[in-house]
Amino acid sequence: MESILAQPVFQMSLLLFVALGGYLIASRINQSAVIGLILVGILVGPSALGLITYTDFISALANLGAVILLFVIGLEFRLSEIVALRNGIIACVGVIVPWIGGYWLALAFGFGTAGAIFIGTSLTATSIAITANVLREMGKLRTPAAKAIIGAAVIDDVLSLLALSVSMQVVGGSFSFAGIGIILVKSVAFLVAAALFGIYGVSRFMERLDTTGFAKRYPEFLFIFAMMMAFLYAVMAELTGLSAIVGAFIAGVSFEGVRLSHGHDLKQGAEYLQIIFASIFFVSLGVLADFRALTPEIVLFLIALTVVAVVTKVIGCGLPAKAAGLSAKDSLVVGFGMVPRGEVAMIVALIGLDSGIISPALYVALILMSLLTTVLTPLVYRNWLFRDEGQHASGT
Repeated sequence: MESILAQPVFQMSLLLFVALGGYLIASRINQSAVIGLILVGILVGPSALGLITYTDFISALANLGAVILLFVIGLEFRLSEIVALRNGIIACVGVIVPWIGGYWLALAFGFGTAGAIFIGTSLTATSIAITANVLREMGKLRTPAAKAIIGAAVIDDVLSLLALSVSMQVVGGSFSFAGIGIILVKSVAFLVAAALFGIYGVSRFMERLDTTGFAKRYPEFLFIFAMMMAFLYAVMAELTGLSAIVGAFIAGVSFEGVRLSHGHDLKQGAEYLQIIFASIFFVSLGVLADFRALTPEIVLFLIALTVVAVVTKVIGCGLPAKAAGLSAKDSLVVGFGMVPRGEVAMIVALIGLDSGIISPALYVALILMSLLTTVLTPLVYRNWLFRDEGQHASGT
């Protein structure tokens, strides 16, 4: 019996069954599907019923979900909408302010300098997957605020990588401007090269192939090819040091202009994959949280850390957005849209734990902070910023 329960097919069936429960919960409480999926993940995870644990198999499926989700989101945008000075300013200030806030908060709670540096670094990240999915679900993905969020989040990923590298070098006593410069050049070079190759190389190749008799006979071939490239971009991004989801997003942006006559529609096909695997990704965020590890001291720090995480991103990203010409409401949308730390902060926390820089209790606090900030944005969007606006037809 135990061998059957451990089979991937059973685990897949169980995860999708749980995901269905997440949609039912979201419908019952009139919230975003993301909220329902995370809540049901907490319910079946170690924090409550203990039916599902965060195994390597679940982790792999969740990573696939995040990659496919960002590929689909990328198909909605042109490169010119992402590359803007405004987005760069929002990202820069939105990294510096949270880092300072997290660092000083950690010192105020009596943590050492090394731990404080890592706590500050964990607050610099932004999880683009959460906000992008919520905006898409609500039919707001084409708004100026959404474009600012997506563009700033991509730049934020590069800056967070630099912040992590600086933190590791400072803690290890090996800081050098040359090393940081190499990371920056490598990251920017990858983003530029990947986008240009996708737009002027891969996209045009797919359109030419679409006119051949081979594509008429096997219309699914081009979709398989596009997904192969999306995963390849994700791998290349990770090899560069960036998040895999940024690579997948760049692939989607690169293929946005592809128009096929015979091949299967890229967006429609990828959306079907996204429905399955992104649901598992959001459930996994709830499963990953383990509230049993909390102590009264850590709970107090967790509350303070979450407040600082929210306030510093709202101010650090919202004010530059307002200064760049966005309305007060759109500036708040940008500020709260950059709040989710998600899997990026979890990765930083894991590095700190493995390096012995932060304690297991502090690691739990950082994981739960990531979860709480992830849940906050869809709640704020649906119940405050977009409360009086009609929901998109595909929303929950």
